[in-house]
Amino acid sequence: MDLQYNISLKPYNTFGIDVAASAFVTIDDEDQLAQLTDLAKGKKIYVLGGGSNILLAHPVDGLVVQNKLKGIALVKEDDAHVWLQVQAGEVWHELVLYAIEHGYGGIENLALIPGTVGATPMQNIGAYGVEARETIDSVMAWNWKKKELVTYTNAQCAFGYRDSIFKNALKDKVFITSVTYKLNKVPRFNTSYGAITEQLEAMGVKELSIQAIADAVIAIRTSKLPNPAVIGNAGSFFKNPTITKKHYEELLQTNEQIPSYPVSDTHIKVPAGWLIEQCGWKGHKEGQTGVHAKQALVLVNYGKATGEEVWQLSQKIVDSVHERFGIELEREVQVW
Repeated sequence: MDLQYNISLKPYNTFGIDVAASAFVTIDDEDQLAQLTDLAKGKKIYVLGGGSNILLAHPVDGLVVQNKLKGIALVKEDDAHVWLQVQAGEVWHELVLYAIEHGYGGIENLALIPGTVGATPMQNIGAYGVEARETIDSVMAWNWKKKELVTYTNAQCAFGYRDSIFKNALKDKVFITSVTYKLNKVPRFNTSYGAITEQLEAMGVKELSIQAIADAVIAIRTSKLPNPAVIGNAGSFFKNPTITKKHYEELLQTNEQIPSYPVSDTHIKVPAGWLIEQCGWKGHKEGQTGVHAKQALVLVNYGKATGEEVWQLSQKIVDSVHERFGIELEREVQVW
């Protein structure tokens, strides 16, 4: 375990923000965690996976721990399901490809989402009608204070929309080491959300498969979202807000085209990208940062933006959406 000091985090975040961490270490073996706990005493710990959902607004005064735990193991199966225990440092998209290769269904709609496995329960990642919580059986994490591994069931994870216990009650208290997924031997196809059906038709797909659905999702995401290797970004910057049905009906009187997705009998989800676009932000550039021209949910770094500049732009967007629609946008990214 090599502890380094004053390390630039630019290579470790997809926004490409250049700030320093006062201390940095990589963990690739669970046996290192006890030693790390003693080493980190008195320091604030920041856990880094793929760096695809963070905005580095300031230099990081603390210990950044890069999770590089690797491994995929089949721990259980029955006639209908398999249980895969996956180490938290595995790349998420590579796990999706692994599942498809072995004929395991359930996560194909989440193809090409950047980041590592450890982020999936923390963020409860989701796309195209599927959320990670639907397949997560349990999560194993190292408790910094107790100095032991603890297993959390799906129910104990308290999953919500882009939310979990790991972002709330257990924030900064545990280090996710592995996630166990329950996947289907007989796939249940989900093509009802977004443009998947249209994309499958455009691809000439006659017979549904988990491979075809993943290919359609990859094609859609590639066409809409910028590649972080080309232009710095953290994917969707804002959550889609949920508002009351009454609020939605009031907005309909002056915004007849407002899209919506029912959440319950009393609440409606509205696409944040649409709200931002209506406020004129899509394609907007401000110095070295801006809003992507094809997807208003994505803020970008054109090369030399600071985290503070990205944050300030996001605040202007939040303010303008609130002023026009009375809706308070919530950031999806973690801000350090």
